[in-house]
Amino acid sequence: METQTERTFLQDSNVHVTNSRFTAAGKTFAMRNISSVSAHHYPKSKIPAIFLMIVGIGITFSGGTNALIIGIFILGLAILWFRSIKDRYSVRINSNSGEADGLTSTDREYIYSVVNAVNEAIIHRG
Repeated sequence: METQTERTFLQDSNVHVTNSRFTAAGKTFAMRNISSVSAHHYPKSKIPAIFLMIVGIGITFSGGTNALIIGIFILGLAILWFRSIKDRYSVRINSNSGEADGLTSTDREYIYSVVNAVNEAIIHRG
């Protein structure tokens, strides 16, 4: 029987993708069980931060020095909150046992690079 050499498609501190396995976030998936892989997007709602911005603007223009200071403070916090909200992305693995998120991150490009590496490994597997 001929043995196949394990080929690495992606390796960094969080992920290791070879033609025989995909390891990420403490989970290992056997390539022979993976039927497909895709990127999945989990959008975060920005509505509460926008609502707080509106409240801050309303307080700012309600009149008085104290209202102006409080309104600007609330508006500043709301803007910081709004800017900190990041969508999450995941590597979605489909296998004979169902769907699972193999890795999640706020870095869209990183997730797509992992998805591409797993796809290459699936193709290489044949």
